Amino acid sequence: MKNKIILILIAGLLIILGCTKPLDVIPTQSIDVNNALQTSSDVQVALVGCYADMGAADLYGGRVYVNTELLGNSNEISWAGTFQGLTQIFNKTIPVDNLFVTNTWLTGYRTINDVNNVLSALNVVSAAQVNRVEGEAKFIRGTVYFDLVRLFGKAWNDGTPGNNPGLPLVLTPTRGITQESNVARSSVLQVYDHVIKDLTEAETKLPLSNGFFATKNAASAMLARVYLQKGDYVNALQAANRVIISNRQQLNQSYADEFPYDPNGPVSIGNTQEDIFMMQVNATQGVNDFNTFFSLNGRGDITITNNHLALYEAGDQRKALFDVDVTTKYDNAYGNIHISRLAEMYLIRAESNFRLVSALGATPLADVNRIRSRAGLPALLVVTLANILKERKLELAFEGFALHDAKRLQNSVGALSFNSTKLVYPIPEREIRVNSSLIQNAGY
Repeated sequence: MKNKIILILIAGLLIILGCTKPLDVIPTQSIDVNNALQTSSDVQVALVGCYADMGAADLYGGRVYVNTELLGNSNEISWAGTFQGLTQIFNKTIPVDNLFVTNTWLTGYRTINDVNNVLSALNVVSAAQVNRVEGEAKFIRGTVYFDLVRLFGKAWNDGTPGNNPGLPLVLTPTRGITQESNVARSSVLQVYDHVIKDLTEAETKLPLSNGFFATKNAASAMLARVYLQKGDYVNALQAANRVIISNRQQLNQSYADEFPYDPNGPVSIGNTQEDIFMMQVNATQGVNDFNTFFSLNGRGDITITNNHLALYEAGDQRKALFDVDVTTKYDNAYGNIHISRLAEMYLIRAESNFRLVSALGATPLADVNRIRSRAGLPALLVVTLANILKERKLELAFEGFALHDAKRLQNSVGALSFNSTKLVYPIPEREIRVNSSLIQNAGY
C-alpha cells in the first residue's frame, strides 16, 4: 500500500489552539510520504494537526477526563446516560471491546504517530522555529503517553512499576503495517521515564509565551502532575513552584471566573489569567464533552449527589456552581477545556511541601489559605494533610482527577480497592488481534 501521512485540514487550526495570527499555509489532507514535510512550513502545518488530534473528543476534547470521573467515582456522581459503553465504565464492568476505551487508545496513538512524523522532520525546520516545534511536539507526546499509561497500566504505586506492563513505546513514525510495527508493551516505569524525558526536553525548548499553544509553564505543570502521581514530591514541588514564581498566570478573583458563562447564550471565551494550558473550543470547531455530559445545556447525564455537596463548608463560593444536583461549571458549550490551571499548582506545592516538611515558595498553610480565600472561606490557623487533600478535591472537582487521585492516595472506589483490575482499562480487543506482541491486562 502506498504510504501516506495524514494531515489535518488547516481548519484544524480553529479546532484546538487558536493562534495570534494566521499561518500562511495551503490546506492539505493527504500527502505522499515522499513529498510531505519537505519545508519548515510543512512541518508546522503537521504540528497543528497534532494539536487537532489531541483535542479530539476521545482525548482532550473532554472524554479522557469525563470517563475517569465515571470510573473513579461511586457515590459522588450518578450516571443516567444511555451510552452502553459509558454505563459499562461507570459500573466498572468494561469489556475488551468497549468502544470508548478503544477510541481513546486509537486517538492517542494516532496523535503520537503524527508527533513522531513531526519530530522526524526537524532537520527541515528553520533555526528560528526548531526549538519551539520540537518542544510543542514533545509536550503533546509526553502528555498523551502519561494519560494513556494511567488508564491502560497499573498505578505507579500498585506493585513494581518496572515489572508491570505499560504501553508500547513507539517513538518513530509508523508508515505501514509490518512485523516491526507490532511493538510490545514497555513497563510502566519505562513509559513514565519517557514521559518525563519528553516533558523535560519540552520545558527546556518551549518559550514562556506562545499564544494558545504549549508553553514552558505548560510543560512544567504537566511535569508537576506526573511527579505527584509517582509520589516524587521533591520534583513535583520544584516543577509546581517554577510555574508559580514565573508570574505568567494569576488566580482569578473568584472561582466562578475560571468557568465563564454568558446567560444570553453560549459564546466563545478566551483563556483566563489562571489558565496554563487549555483546549480551545468555539462556535464552529472543537468539542467539550464536559458540557455534553455534565451540563443541563448538554445531555446532563451526570448528576452530583449529596455525598459530594455535603463536603462544602458554609460560605464556600465553589458550591454556588451547583444547581441542585448538577454542576454549572460546564454550562458554556464553547467553554475551553482545562488541561492545567494555576490553582492545581498551588495545591501540588502545598501537598509536596507538607509531605517533605519544607516551605519552598510558601508554607503549606499559606498556599491552602490562598485557595480558601479565593473560595470565600476563612483562613485556617493550622493545616493538615487532610485539609490539603480536601481543598484539592473541592477545587478540582469533576475536572478529571477522581480516578488518579484515588489510586495515588490508595483510596477505595466504592467497594473496589485502589488497585482493583476493574479500575484499569483493558487493552482493546482489536489491538490484541492485530498485534501478537501485546498482552492483555489482568482481569480481562
